[in-house]
Amino acid sequence: MSAATAGGAEDSATLGELGEAGILSDIFASLRTTEAVLVGPGDDTALLATSGPVLATTDAMVRGRDWLDEWSSAEDVGAKVVVQNLADLAAMGGTGTGLLVTLVAPGSIPAQWARGLTAGIGSVADAWGVPVIGGDLSSSDGAVMVSVTALGELPGGRAVLRSGAAPGQAVAVSGSLGRSAAGLEILRRSDADWWPEPASADAASRWVAYHCRPDPDLSQGVRAAQAGAGAMIDVSDGLVRDGGRIASASKLRLDLDEEVIADLAAEFEPVLGGRGALDCVLSGGEEHSLLATFPTGAVPQGWTVVGRTAEAGVAGPGVWWRGERATGGGWDHFGG
Repeated sequence: MSAATAGGAEDSATLGELGEAGILSDIFASLRTTEAVLVGPGDDTALLATSGPVLATTDAMVRGRDWLDEWSSAEDVGAKVVVQNLADLAAMGGTGTGLLVTLVAPGSIPAQWARGLTAGIGSVADAWGVPVIGGDLSSSDGAVMVSVTALGELPGGRAVLRSGAAPGQAVAVSGSLGRSAAGLEILRRSDADWWPEPASADAASRWVAYHCRPDPDLSQGVRAAQAGAGAMIDVSDGLVRDGGRIASASKLRLDLDEEVIADLAAEFEPVLGGRGALDCVLSGGEEHSLLATFPTGAVPQGWTVVGRTAEAGVAGPGVWWRGERATGGGWDHFGG
């Protein structure tokens, strides 16, 4: 058998044909490590060198619930699930030190899909210097699920909590708002053979790409902590819902700036209309930009001030928009 034939056979193999040992050997051979990993994959647990308190978070993605194969490649899925976790660490003012990855899939899944998943995981892990240190592998009767647990540390020694905001602070965002939601809406509409006019097609393609594979600047979490951020969260469920979590934890209100929000929504208005554009900015999730509060004059350069904090008053904590309490955003897995 020639090398080309052998390679083709390997590319067409399924997970069931490779077996657990073959899958693990295939995956870990393509992932990098760092000096902080004292013992990597192969023992009962990994062993990491740590310098202080340890951050820990986990996130899972399920095919058919969190992604569709028609819209997202295996690499997209791998990259996205790592970003979700590292954004949570960044929202605490932290950076990643290690990733634990779990894959649950039927044996009929092509091994090439698992390789693509590994490539996506590795691309983000390498970009932010966070090694994959182990994980788990299990078969299923049809479901495909990918889970990542991320461990991290606090370079500045201080965790930024949701509960640390104070009245009179600026509310600012690092990165975009609404691009992931706009991309998702375009994907939904494209199922009905719809696509934006040529003048907007390039922008629409960028939004779709961001939805499938978000790429926030995760270094901004440490930067915000060093600048004195009072509270911080990553925008996974939308500006209103995640801002509401800061408001609730800190027992205050967030007043959004109507003019700034309108400016952010203007990017999407030519394609999605005025109401749709505002919904993307106010309620769109899976952005993974960082939302934080800062004392006056402490907002880092490049962040966009979208509002201010105030005393909660008799109405209680919440997010206010155009003089009214704002609601919406997010996804409830058990909400029907």
